[in-house]
Amino acid sequence: MPDIETSPVANLIIITGMSGAGKSLAVRSLEDLGFFCVDNLPPVLIPKFAELIEQSKGKIAKVALVIDLRGREFFTALEESLGYIKNHFTIQCEILFLDATDSVLVQRYKESRRRHPLAPEGMPLDGIKLERKMLHELRMSATQVIDTSNMKPAQLKEKIISRFSHLESSNLSVNITSFGFKYGIPIDADLVFDVRFLPNPHYIEQLRPHTGRDSDVYEYVMKWPETQQFLSKLLDMLHFLMPQYHKEGKSQVIIAIGCTGGKHRSVAIAEYLGRMLGTSETESVRVSHRDEGRDRH
Repeated sequence: MPDIETSPVANLIIITGMSGAGKSLAVRSLEDLGFFCVDNLPPVLIPKFAELIEQSKGKIAKVALVIDLRGREFFTALEESLGYIKNHFTIQCEILFLDATDSVLVQRYKESRRRHPLAPEGMPLDGIKLERKMLHELRMSATQVIDTSNMKPAQLKEKIISRFSHLESSNLSVNITSFGFKYGIPIDADLVFDVRFLPNPHYIEQLRPHTGRDSDVYEYVMKWPETQQFLSKLLDMLHFLMPQYHKEGKSQVIIAIGCTGGKHRSVAIAEYLGRMLGTSETESVRVSHRDEGRDRH
């Protein structure tokens, strides 16, 4: 009997709750975990969105939707839409409700100088009380309630990541790029390492035209004791850092390796790191060389 192809079960997180309780930070945290996020989707469109998720056959497997009272004319359709998903799709659906005390919410509105969406001309507390009443039943049916009253933004992000990181892809994308300092440091780099202290093949006439990807230059860079000592220490640090970045919710880390012109030493070191880090099951590694071809003489 031939195998039956099945699509991975998709995960849908509905982010809702009190205005000012941290929904914007929550959705950004889920974006960092690789979720496809849509802000302020009318609840009546959720079933159609669920249909698109299933038709993607796993390409869209983690989705977060922010539903709040900016679309309150559609809000009563939320329960019906979620019930439809439960009965017609294999999507795993959770409701994340963010809350905070009235006094904290009032203070946040004062600090931000924003008006409450349900009390645009009145006192923030009036809007908060009305919103709490409207959301009472939804809060009772939520699968996860987070009270952000005493949380700093970093603590809320950590809470979100801790709660939903099990849905994340196991791979951390690591981009390693070589560069030349004389052309500037890559502005998007997370980690920058300077290898200009290593012996320079540029001063060896027969090596000068080649790059760190050529075996003669690569072997020259690698043969020095200081190179091996540096790589040992660097790999030890990177093997420590990568799981920490992954735990924090980063989906990508960019490592920049620089020498003077970005042609010899940095290229060889980047190639070596790509091979060594690429053996890890928890990392997807890509190596590029920004300035390798700038100076070919």
